[in-house]
Amino acid sequence: MRAAIFRRTGGPEVLEIADVPAPVPAPGEVLVRVHVTAVQQFDTAVRSGWMPTTAEVKLPIITGNEFSGVIAALGPDAMGFAVGDRVAGRHTFGSAAEFLAVPMVDIAVVPEKLSFAEAAYLGGSGQTGHMVVEWLGVTKGDVFLVHGGSGGVGSVAIQLAVAAGAKVVATGSAANQDYLRGLGATPIIYGEGLRQRIEAAAPEGVTVVLDCAGGESLDISIALGIDKGRIATIADERYKELGVQWPTGARNGARLANLLALAASGVVKANIRQVFPLDQIAEAHRIVEAGHGAGKVVVEIG
Repeated sequence: MRAAIFRRTGGPEVLEIADVPAPVPAPGEVLVRVHVTAVQQFDTAVRSGWMPTTAEVKLPIITGNEFSGVIAALGPDAMGFAVGDRVAGRHTFGSAAEFLAVPMVDIAVVPEKLSFAEAAYLGGSGQTGHMVVEWLGVTKGDVFLVHGGSGGVGSVAIQLAVAAGAKVVATGSAANQDYLRGLGATPIIYGEGLRQRIEAAAPEGVTVVLDCAGGESLDISIALGIDKGRIATIADERYKELGVQWPTGARNGARLANLLALAASGVVKANIRQVFPLDQIAEAHRIVEAGHGAGKVVVEIG
């Protein structure tokens, strides 16, 4: 099968399209014929040389951590799905390939209303946004500050918080202010004077924070005097030192099924920024690495 792999770490140019053996589903797994994989900052970070402590990393790696496609075969003891089902999910590496073997507990059936591109986005980053909003307990009466709101995680978190009745203030680049407004947030441009703009946009005071940017954004959130138990970051490894939270929670087929249903009913929109063919996955990585874009970059496998 064709897959996007890297044999050494480095820039996007280390990615290559190679012929590799197709996986065989183990007990409790299904084999998915992948249609779309979405690109995360996690993908570009690992390809660049950052190695997560939560996953075993051994080169070469087939990139890609979120996917959608059609079930091509069932492994032993795989119950509740059928060959031909449209499914989506997340899997640590391996999604940028024609086939992927994945535990059935990590996938959900995609409603007909949703495209493969939308489903792939929600399968990974979307689930993270859903998990964080639940973990933080964002609800009516909260003033929710989201740093880096135009990205894959932030975009979903904003929409879920708005649906829960919270007021949302979100930071982003000048080019993404209208996009953030369209999600239901009060948009703020990041950069010099950010604290003052946050205070002006939320004079009643921020009660809960999701930081998808790290660095100064997180420092400013702490300086605002918000309860550190309600400040979560997914972008700054100083969280222990600073006394704030790194949110954790299950990301699996059950959560994804809930999120896909919300998307099918219109509560959440999975915004796709750009679609690339597999042969151009290096360019997709370059765009994601550059940041500042609104929505999700995805790759069609074929």
